[in-house]
Amino acid sequence: MLDWTDRHCRYFLRLMSKHTLLYTEMVTTGAIIYGKGDYLGYNQEEHPVALQLGGSDPSDMTRCAVLAQERGYDEVNINVGCPSDRVKNGSFGACLMAQPDVVAQCVAAMQAEVDIPVTVKCRIGIDDMDEDEDFAQFIDVVANAGCNTFIVHARKAWLKGLSPKENREIPPLNYPRVHRLKAARPELSISINGGIKTLDESLEQLELLDGVMMGREVYSNPYIMANVDALIFGDDNSDVMHRRDIVVKMQEYIARQDSPYFKPWHAARHMLGLYQGQAGGRIWRRYLSQNGTGKSPDPDLLMNALDAVEKAQKEVDDYNGQKD
Repeated sequence: MLDWTDRHCRYFLRLMSKHTLLYTEMVTTGAIIYGKGDYLGYNQEEHPVALQLGGSDPSDMTRCAVLAQERGYDEVNINVGCPSDRVKNGSFGACLMAQPDVVAQCVAAMQAEVDIPVTVKCRIGIDDMDEDEDFAQFIDVVANAGCNTFIVHARKAWLKGLSPKENREIPPLNYPRVHRLKAARPELSISINGGIKTLDESLEQLELLDGVMMGREVYSNPYIMANVDALIFGDDNSDVMHRRDIVVKMQEYIARQDSPYFKPWHAARHMLGLYQGQAGGRIWRRYLSQNGTGKSPDPDLLMNALDAVEKAQKEVDDYNGQKD
């Protein structure tokens, strides 16, 4: 989710669910240690929030884990699943599936210095790795180093021959392999990722596993989060926030931003799918795209887009009323 789940996106998603664990986009150790920006910045409202960390040097990983704990993050997650070229060239991400000892060294070093959980997100293998024997060995080595929580993208990553986009779609999903892992290692917390698009599908997976990670589906259809607390976490007291209220809250959030580099589009771009499947959804997306970018962005972008949507919805209601 590089360049997607930034702090503005996470604030937006948190409005719809109190309990969901949110993950940052992957941040590299080099960016945190040597970068000029604040790559650990987040909104306090985002908790619980995990830092997803990319790297392979145990010393640098430990240094960043300590910084994350000092900043208040609830978890540090080591990314061993991303197949992008810039990740592969930096010797972290999915290519580390072939180096379980390196991942284990990072886990052990990090856990020795922090109290927050250190977890691992991985694939079921890469390239010619065996999805059974080699994957089991990877889990065993990393778990023996002290990691007890794995989030598994249930498909291989082909680093030789497929693009990052193709790696999200072409290698077949193998949910049973993740189920077998949990059955073989019941003491570990195993969550599944990849291809899950509905809360009903999530509930089916939770009958066998400890958690479900949803990424791109939530990004494209974010209002799915509105029912998570009640359906997944069993919070009968959770109030479902209406789309209009979310828009108002996000307009207030935009107004509070004091960075000279911030533009309303930085937050609005994550909201394009808010009205997916609703009357006026296309108008919402078009209005934000056409008016959110450019040299003179509209400071009341969201409210003006909302007005356009509600006008369209009223016209639909009036038309349906005439038909009746």
